[in-house]
Amino acid sequence: MTRLASVPRSARSSFLISHLKAFAFFLASPHGLGYYWRSHYTSQIYNFHGEYRWNVFDVALLIPYFIVMIILAFYGIHRYQLVWLYYRNRRNASHSTEPVARFEESELPFVTIQLPIYNEQFVIDRLIDACCRLDYPRDRFEIQLLDDSTDETTGVARGIVARYAAGTEGLEPQPVHYLHRTNRYGYKAGALEEGLKVAKGELIAIFDADFVPPPQWLMQVIHHFAEPGIGMVQTRWTHLNRNYSFLTQVEAILLDGHFVLEHGGRSRAGVFFNFNGTAGMWRRGAIEEAGGWQHDTLTEDTDLSYRAQLKGWKFKYLQDVECPAELPIEMTAFKTQQARWAKGLIQTSKKILPTIFRSDAPFHTKLEAFYHLTANISYPLMIVLSTLLMPAMIIRSWQGPLQMILIDLPLFMASTMSVSSFYLVSQKELFPRTWYKTFLYLPFLMSLGVGLTITNTKAVLEALFGIKSAFARTPKYRVEKKGEKSQARKYRKRLGIIPWIELAIGCYFAGTVWYAFSTENYFTVPFLLLFVLGYWYTGLLSLFQGLFERRGTQGSEIHEKPYPVGI
Repeated sequence: MTRLASVPRSARSSFLISHLKAFAFFLASPHGLGYYWRSHYTSQIYNFHGEYRWNVFDVALLIPYFIVMIILAFYGIHRYQLVWLYYRNRRNASHSTEPVARFEESELPFVTIQLPIYNEQFVIDRLIDACCRLDYPRDRFEIQLLDDSTDETTGVARGIVARYAAGTEGLEPQPVHYLHRTNRYGYKAGALEEGLKVAKGELIAIFDADFVPPPQWLMQVIHHFAEPGIGMVQTRWTHLNRNYSFLTQVEAILLDGHFVLEHGGRSRAGVFFNFNGTAGMWRRGAIEEAGGWQHDTLTEDTDLSYRAQLKGWKFKYLQDVECPAELPIEMTAFKTQQARWAKGLIQTSKKILPTIFRSDAPFHTKLEAFYHLTANISYPLMIVLSTLLMPAMIIRSWQGPLQMILIDLPLFMASTMSVSSFYLVSQKELFPRTWYKTFLYLPFLMSLGVGLTITNTKAVLEALFGIKSAFARTPKYRVEKKGEKSQARKYRKRLGIIPWIELAIGCYFAGTVWYAFSTENYFTVPFLLLFVLGYWYTGLLSLFQGLFERRGTQGSEIHEKPYPVGI
């Protein structure tokens, strides 16, 4: 800067003019960028070459192609709408320090904390210890460890509960109780319902096995129930192992988008939103009036949430109250989690949406519920789009580029660019000083969404056709820092054929990239590369982790089934 400032202004002007002339020469050169743009786009916009003629086969391919693109674009526009709702209604945000009313200390309500677990011996002590250190009067407080385990977790859990009940590690005897079931009826929903039968609390807090509630959590939440009509308060998940790997960093961004913009936008706008199954507190009366925990869907939390809100109960979301949890560190575990959520939401939509549409709720509330509960239908649509993409590209290569600019570009902006802007905004809200680093993760974040298409499509189709499956929990490994190794290999899920299908589809899209290059259709290449990267990333990572699992567990027991309960 100092050297440039010392140069006379006339010399600097000549310098800039010479470089602008050089750039203009490059654009106008026979083989420059300008020549490419004129020969492939500008001239064809005004002079359609007329070589293409419509036929029935092309129409049969392009009509479903555009229908899928338009539907995906509507869901993409909905993401923009959530961002708009978030900022437009910022004055309606709830804060832990500003409840409408407060309980007197002598009138604090009795709280039952429910901890549903299943075969999760490696994280129980961390969970129990955190709950026993919550700041709340012990005469109005109890902890239920709801254990459905079928392995050595039962012995570990009994021992931990007995130790804390007697007093340990600087703590006085704690009101913690152990409840074990052997029939596992209803999975997690059944365990919560069973615990509710003997619970003393008028308020029910729920934490899954991988969560570590901070000591102040209860006091930050409890006073919001002093407001009449509040049925549930949800707090924001944070991440114990966010920086463990590249995968966990991308997962954290995905969840941040949900908790900041989806929950934030919906709660501020006063429309229905859902309890996330953990890190939240319910009024017992709201659970009972809504019909209690039901296990006919895999997302019993969302199901109960909508039933309670249809009964008139109000929900609050406290974005400033954090509850850290463990992210899945393996691709197969992450797929299990996402597939369960995808299937459960579609099941809930089939069950709840007819009732919502018949209710007296405002139209915008019904519309938002529709978008929320049916969003995962985009995964089967992505399969259709993937199948039609290459034929559509070949057909449309014979048409002029005007259609690409007027039709494809807006659809692409609505369906794809909305994803990147959605997560950028969420990171800017949480990390105003470092949010720009998210740009580095955006291609991989979008690719990961593409890579989940196969497993989530299978889950969505099972939900649509009424195929039942067990509540497949996500394994908890108690791995928080880089370099730490998992000790819970036996809880890993069998890989199956899906990773190989993902690799094959990735190869198909690699072929579309080659075709785009060969036809000089370079502007579609970045979009196609997202598909290649997504399918290959999820497929290869699943296979590599499976190979490491087999090499590292020779001679030890490997559980092949997905294990229900947990997030």
